[in-house]
Amino acid sequence: MKKTSLSLLLSILLLSYSCDSKRERKKETIITHETADSISSVLPEISFFHYEEKNDYPDAIIEMYTPLSNQSFRPGKVPFEFNIKNYPFAEGLSGFQLNLILNSGDPIGYNMPIFQRELKEGTYRAVAYLIDPEGLALKEFGNYIDRDFTVGDTRAFPYFAEPSVFLNLPKNQQSYSPEQEVIIDFLVVGGDMKADGLKVQISVNEFSYEIEEMTPVRVANLPKGEYRLYVNLVRKDGKELDGAFSRVSKTIIIE
Repeated sequence: MKKTSLSLLLSILLLSYSCDSKRERKKETIITHETADSISSVLPEISFFHYEEKNDYPDAIIEMYTPLSNQSFRPGKVPFEFNIKNYPFAEGLSGFQLNLILNSGDPIGYNMPIFQRELKEGTYRAVAYLIDPEGLALKEFGNYIDRDFTVGDTRAFPYFAEPSVFLNLPKNQQSYSPEQEVIIDFLVVGGDMKADGLKVQISVNEFSYEIEEMTPVRVANLPKGEYRLYVNLVRKDGKELDGAFSRVSKTIIIE
């Protein structure tokens, strides 16, 4: 009898904790979608939203020693060197790492501050940033850094005093089950969304959502299929930016 009562009490406590710890959805937009066979009533509604995120390392700093600004390299192995402060970063430390994006490609993670990348001739923008245990980009000032450089006989990017957007999640061709939330985690580099009057427009095929802060957006209940994701950085009045990296796109698959 005592064992039964104890088990019941533990179950109640666990249920209570689960309910209390459930995160509240912010700025949720619900979309009812229709299908050609008129069964939309039995399909769950698509939902765009975000949570109140917490940065456990607001004072973390990443500094880029190499490449220098507009430094030129020969095609082949290009060195990267970083200095990281106020963050539990060390080689082999599971769950914490540095991510590097070149141009608008997928991020690659590293657990060491010095490494090389095999690069062909071209002009590159490197965006390096620290991530949290969930794999989300840290977004406080100093948590990320960007740098332009060239490889081979090529020109630097034209100068644009405009911010850019880069995508940490999802990766191109990333697959999800219908029960999983698709996390759209982006960084706005070279500007401040509030001070510069910016917003991010997100579209997943015909479904769209807008947000005016740099926080991960989540999408729930996407039906099975292949989707083209666009993340577009614009002015609040809808005016598009002229920079080379004001828009990024990826393909995602719900299977």
